[in-house]
Amino acid sequence: MLFRSMNIEHMRTFLEVSSSGSFQASAEKLHVTQSTVSARIKALEEQLNQALIIRKRNGCELTTAGRLFHRHAVAAVQAWERARQEIALPDDMIGVFSFGIQLNHWDYIAPRWLEYMQQSEPNIATRVISDYSDPLMAQLRDGHIDMAILYRPIHQPNIHIEQLMDDKLILVSTEPRVLEMGRVEGYVFVDWGDEFRAQHNLAFPKAYVPRISFGVADVALNHILKSGGSGFFIEGAVKHMLKDGTLFVVENSPVFHRPTYLGYPTSDADSKLHKAAIRALRRIVQ
Repeated sequence: MLFRSMNIEHMRTFLEVSSSGSFQASAEKLHVTQSTVSARIKALEEQLNQALIIRKRNGCELTTAGRLFHRHAVAAVQAWERARQEIALPDDMIGVFSFGIQLNHWDYIAPRWLEYMQQSEPNIATRVISDYSDPLMAQLRDGHIDMAILYRPIHQPNIHIEQLMDDKLILVSTEPRVLEMGRVEGYVFVDWGDEFRAQHNLAFPKAYVPRISFGVADVALNHILKSGGSGFFIEGAVKHMLKDGTLFVVENSPVFHRPTYLGYPTSDADSKLHKAAIRALRRIVQ
């Protein structure tokens, strides 16, 4: 987890210095100044809280910590190079950020987040995947993704969890309609999870079993837009359709709430990539 917060160029510089035994020779090889080489090595040493290289009159050599770190730096740089080859990451990119989004937030968040990242952080490559909360949490725990939007996350060691927003689930319809006796024409049940089902059952204790149910909100929304009907959806996701008259809020209908959480490794809290990604996310959900 530590290496993901380190700059790959710093590790590449460390390997060059350890190979050449000289800061000056490394600077010439890397086409940077000697002060840049020194700054990169210092940054690594500060992150590891260990001296890695000892300067001597006739060159430099690795410390014990430096020799131990060497194999990890080799592995990290090799992994980075493999990743670059696999996704053809341009040289001007400083990193790749993997973001996992809960399925029912895909259309609502992913396009706007990607657009904002491309505009504000053009030197960060992005990878976005969509899944349910439990698989996303497992990928986050195992280091396969850098950040995730989750429902009811199970707290894990070394994973920071915070509430990102409080989703309002509102009942909308393709025609102006009124909720009467706990029923509305063309109702499609969208399964938003345990908390939603509990709130739904309290609000509609005598509700009938709907003819159509969906586990993914986007599929349900596409269905009612094509065939007509009504269902509960995230207010922010349908706001533009309410504004242009494509959808209508069902009169006399309850509003349900569902907290949504953000998770990422605690070790990455101060990394430039995470700060940029979280800044973009907060901007689009505020």
